[in-house]
Amino acid sequence: MRSYFNNKGLLVLSSSVLLIASFAVAADGPYRLVKEIQVGAEGGWDYASVDSTARRLYVSHGTKVVVIDIDKNEVVGEVNDTPGVHGFAFAPELGLGFSSNGRENKVSVVDLKTLRTLSKLDTGQNPDAIYYVPGIREVYTFNGRSNDATVLEAKDGGKLIATIPLPGKPEFATFDPAAGRIYNNIEDKSIVVAIDVKAHKVVETWPIAPGEEASGMAIDTTNHRLFIVCSNKLMVVMDYMTGKVVTTVPIGPGVDAACFDPVTGLAFASNGGDGTVTVAHLDSPDKLTVVQTLRTQRGSRTMILDPRSHRIYLAAVNYEAPAAAPAAAPGAKPPRPKPVPDSFKVLVYGHEEYEK
Repeated sequence: MRSYFNNKGLLVLSSSVLLIASFAVAADGPYRLVKEIQVGAEGGWDYASVDSTARRLYVSHGTKVVVIDIDKNEVVGEVNDTPGVHGFAFAPELGLGFSSNGRENKVSVVDLKTLRTLSKLDTGQNPDAIYYVPGIREVYTFNGRSNDATVLEAKDGGKLIATIPLPGKPEFATFDPAAGRIYNNIEDKSIVVAIDVKAHKVVETWPIAPGEEASGMAIDTTNHRLFIVCSNKLMVVMDYMTGKVVTTVPIGPGVDAACFDPVTGLAFASNGGDGTVTVAHLDSPDKLTVVQTLRTQRGSRTMILDPRSHRIYLAAVNYEAPAAAPAAAPGAKPPRPKPVPDSFKVLVYGHEEYEK
């Protein structure tokens, strides 16, 4: 996928310069910053999702979902009245979107054209990750306080279909249509569950050891692999046909999201603790190699990939410079940096081969 090379010059000096330049490119890796999309306003943020066909990026922010045109790189609207919103899923064939509103234990059903809320549906407690399952047209919310998943019909009023008990606190989920299963991280138990979407029940439970307390998850449906990012600074690769962990690679601290690009074979982990993205290449189904540690911004943990452009998008804010302070007591935690008001934005990083 990646080919770095140097040319052999006639002069020793010129060949050395070319060798140094070649090494610098290889060390930097394929991704670079191409754009900052200014959003502004206050509030926290969580999941992002991208509609590659409609060219829209949805980013949760405070009590709303910001809608961004990813061709124009500009904000084009917002979905309001989504208290404690975590994520946003969409059903293009129905013209509907769905937000998980953690503070009110509801899902907002949204008209994708007007961005107007059509109705709100009850869920379990603190709906976090949200996933739309095409084909069967169902919406799953993964509820962090009630330790269950709510399954809702996506059309015709969105009636409740099922409540699926889970063995702990759920985090991100992904889906393989061929297997008919949703895979979900159970953060506090360090396990993955497989949910049969026809039976609406957990049918497999697998440990992620040596990984611990996973958050984000991405999927490679060709090689049947899950990329699971963990709080103990590991990306775990699991064969989801057997539940076996096949390899791991180191990542940064404070990870939240994971992505996988089947075209480039690259897996991503967004590490908010040190402001980096770990970029790793799937050399074979059982071998993953880190190829870049991409510098982003501290706290940039929310990430999503656009499979058409191969760009990744991360939410971020600027932070105030820390003021001089007296020496802290031994073992005391340093004060948390304060975000600069109105500095919320989306960072856009592109792959060098697709930005030409």
